[in-house]
Amino acid sequence: MKTLTTTDFHFDGQKSVYHGKVRDVYDINNDLIVMIATDRISAFDVVLPKGIPYKGQVLNQIAADFLDRTTDICPNWKLATPDPMVTIGLKCEGFRVEMIIRSILTGSAWRAYKAGKRELCGVPLPDGMKENERFPEPIITPTTKADEGHDLDISREEIIRQGIVSEEDYAVMEDYTRRIFRRGQEIAAERGLILVDTKYEFGKRDGKVYLIDEIHTPDSSRYFYADGYEEKLMKGEPQRQLSKEFVRQWLIDRGFMNQPGQVMPEITDEYALQVSERYIELYEHITGKPFVRTAQDEDLAARIERNCREYLNSLTPLTP
Repeated sequence: MKTLTTTDFHFDGQKSVYHGKVRDVYDINNDLIVMIATDRISAFDVVLPKGIPYKGQVLNQIAADFLDRTTDICPNWKLATPDPMVTIGLKCEGFRVEMIIRSILTGSAWRAYKAGKRELCGVPLPDGMKENERFPEPIITPTTKADEGHDLDISREEIIRQGIVSEEDYAVMEDYTRRIFRRGQEIAAERGLILVDTKYEFGKRDGKVYLIDEIHTPDSSRYFYADGYEEKLMKGEPQRQLSKEFVRQWLIDRGFMNQPGQVMPEITDEYALQVSERYIELYEHITGKPFVRTAQDEDLAARIERNCREYLNSLTPLTP
């Protein structure tokens, strides 16, 4: 099956292109962003050597759906999705902070707690909590965005003290984070899910704070199945998750966590198709909509370029 793992477009007015782990971002006239969700998949800070069919479409369409369902809470960068794998929107000056919000003690937060930490990014944690237990209320644990390597935990106070974000802008980001997360939890609950934790990125344009990038996708968020959550919590059993954690676990089971000397296991066509089906299942469960597979008899790059050019040309009178 066809996948898109690299792009090399040259759009009119293109100023630059950034190739991330999963997304390729094209800057048009320093005014618009063409964000292409490729079929690349990453785990343990490394891109796997084989693309996953339909993964880019899944991520792009989940993010677009949630961006549309939160416009009453805050403005966001999205203008249109001219292609199933593309979102075009406003270019914003991104804040160098990721707003991570957690409703349940799990993942890296649990590992820190288990090791004895009772404060996370300046937020005090109560004693006596169990793995996968809900916090009294969701906590925000921001990280600084690193150009290379891992993002670093940081407190609200340090962000403001270091001038990374002004106190005024941070208050807006914090308010938006809590309200968008609450909306995401409500939508997840309707689908029999718990939105456990997620991350948001914000930027600024014309003096206004915008929500940017993706939201509530399985790559940026963790979901638990609501059914059986309490019982598994009481028994200390692992929760059923809806995220790309299954890919990480597959790699771990084959001795790969991107440590020195470890070799990436072979990603067979069969396994890539299994991952593809899991991502499609994630899409349908999270959105409640059937996934419409795009045709496999066309050149993905040519289709994307055609659709993007058509949309950008329609905007020509509006852009500098």
